[in-house]
Amino acid sequence: MGERAGSWLFPKRCPVTSAVVPQAGVLSPEGWSKLTFVADPSCQGCGVPFAKGEGAMPLCAACAGPETSIRNLIGRRKLDKARASLVYDSVSAKLVLSLKYADRHDIGVALGELLPPAIDRLDLDRSAILVPIPLHPKRLRSRRYNQSLVLARGAARLTGHAVAPELLKRTKPTAQQKGRGFEARFRNLSGAFEASLEVAGRDIILVDDVLTSGATLIAAARALRRAGAKTISAVTAARVVPNAKDPDIDLPEL
Repeated sequence: MGERAGSWLFPKRCPVTSAVVPQAGVLSPEGWSKLTFVADPSCQGCGVPFAKGEGAMPLCAACAGPETSIRNLIGRRKLDKARASLVYDSVSAKLVLSLKYADRHDIGVALGELLPPAIDRLDLDRSAILVPIPLHPKRLRSRRYNQSLVLARGAARLTGHAVAPELLKRTKPTAQQKGRGFEARFRNLSGAFEASLEVAGRDIILVDDVLTSGATLIAAARALRRAGAKTISAVTAARVVPNAKDPDIDLPEL
């Protein structure tokens, strides 16, 4: 693969270990070894990895519970499936937060290139469309780029899936989710998205940086369902996993 777009703007150092690397955004071998990938056995619905000894059932407790439960990400008015590449821990947090708040979109390319195995686990064909979670225009102007779009483009280069950011818009300027409780996150995102009728009959893969409560993905999925999407799955660079918090660090809130 050729030089990454704009990579000359960023330091040619591994964003995890600071070791010198051939180009910006590339991880060193030691950096790779520090990543914690989401692995099987995992829930067939939301993709959360099971703790040791918990892999006998196909679904986690949340997905096996009532569809109306706020902690259930899967259902007729929610997602069909969700998968993630990395466990959100002290290492992946450093990458995600640098992408999201420090203008390091070269890291977004690297994280996007970790998404194909997670996308493959969704079992969808190449006609499925990658739709990045959009920012509201006001936030996009201040941030200058959409980190989810950077991730989607990185994944598209390796998978052949089309990227269609124009199919989903954020019409409500919601407050940041940081510091909000589980239920408050869902209330905050209610009615925040609007989908194009061009999604009718199509398989959609939502792309975002981190799955925390799932409020953003579910709000987007509801808009897509109203517009007639056939199926709606989600893939994220990382996800918060219950009881997987790094004991040596207080993970920063997103």
